Amino acid sequence: MIDDHLTALVDEGLGNSAYLLDLGEGRALAVDPPRDLRALRAAADRRGLRIAYAADTHLHADFLTGAVQLATDDGATILASAAGMRAFDHRGLHDGDEINLGGLTLRALATPGHTDEHLSFLLLDAGTPVGVFTGGSLIVGAAARTDLLGADRTVELAHAQHASLQRLAALPDATAVWPTHGAGSFCSSPPGAARTSTIGAEKATNPLLAAADADAFARQLTESLGSYPAYFTWLADINRQGPPVLSAEPLLPALTADHVQALLRDGAVAVDVRPITDVAAVHIPGAVSIALRPAFATWLGWVIDPETPIVIVRNPDQPAADILWPALNIGYTRIVGELAGGMPAWTATGRPTTTTSLVAPTDIRGHVLDIRQDSEYQAGHLPKAIHIELGELHARTSDVEAGPVTVMCGHGERAMTAATLLQRHGRHDVAVLDGGADDWARTTGVSLQEGK
Repeated sequence: MIDDHLTALVDEGLGNSAYLLDLGEGRALAVDPPRDLRALRAAADRRGLRIAYAADTHLHADFLTGAVQLATDDGATILASAAGMRAFDHRGLHDGDEINLGGLTLRALATPGHTDEHLSFLLLDAGTPVGVFTGGSLIVGAAARTDLLGADRTVELAHAQHASLQRLAALPDATAVWPTHGAGSFCSSPPGAARTSTIGAEKATNPLLAAADADAFARQLTESLGSYPAYFTWLADINRQGPPVLSAEPLLPALTADHVQALLRDGAVAVDVRPITDVAAVHIPGAVSIALRPAFATWLGWVIDPETPIVIVRNPDQPAADILWPALNIGYTRIVGELAGGMPAWTATGRPTTTTSLVAPTDIRGHVLDIRQDSEYQAGHLPKAIHIELGELHARTSDVEAGPVTVMCGHGERAMTAATLLQRHGRHDVAVLDGGADDWARTTGVSLQEGK
């Protein structure tokens, strides 16, 4: 069974899956490897494998490829679309090209839509399809978004995506579907836990495969598209050039409180990755809270400019690597160091600190600012809540009415980010709802409102 030789490596934060396929004789194929290769390396080491091939289905917009690093470290042959015009050594593939993997064959299938040069990789065993790496084409329950190359091309690419999905749907029903994008990815929209599927299951359940024609498909796909982080607009170009090869593990230099204060005065921003209860109790004035969790990189890239120097504030039990690697995965290289000794060291110097109140549903004061995504807000929100997505807040702080405001999201982490952004812009009477809309409804007995 091919499943015995295939390992899916899920990045819960970015909502993506990379794949490691054991080819035998100590060789492996990596599909859509990210720049953060820790999980892939660990899986390969457990099996005693060297990466012989690294295949990229498309020019990723949501993470930097690890293929260039694998070519340097392991001597891997990079497989990618010739149409991608990548500026580094790779084997450029066209539709129908096949790679002999030694017992298995990988066939390139042109499946444009998510991007122009998108390829799916069909895996064959003795000529029989066993699975297809679909990248950002056919995904579980949907298809990846088609608006990343601009609004003027969204419908055109949606029509291309329709044709690509129809091509994939013609594969045998038993063919496994191994997508890159999945639940939690801003390149796709469907919720749910399933990461893989089969052609037969998608034909039976994927609503986009039931669309009457290309126009209906395009309408259905584009109606579900939400916002996406700003870094999506430039990562594909870095992936075309090839991310710089890393020669050593990233480090987080320790900085004295004096040094941190000087950096902040010169335009750096403190990013506080501690749990929100810690941030609420005390933090550096002007610091932005981005709790260290799977979604850390997404929100770092959404609310902090990539050219701004970043100083990290963390607790001792929060590994530096879990901050630095996700940041590098999205091309953030301006983390200059961390506050040595964390907040205790800062407060010990007598420097100014501030707080942000965490309030229960029964203690909400002033206006309610809901900073969740549009789809979340429309599914159920507090009556009269103001709605501004977190990713838009930095440009719309003036839209938040004067007076006390309580910020809310699903659990509190994004709300704390928003609250600290508001404080950074001079708002002081800001609180964060401890919990989310459902918690408020259960506590108060008041129904949530749906729609806009």
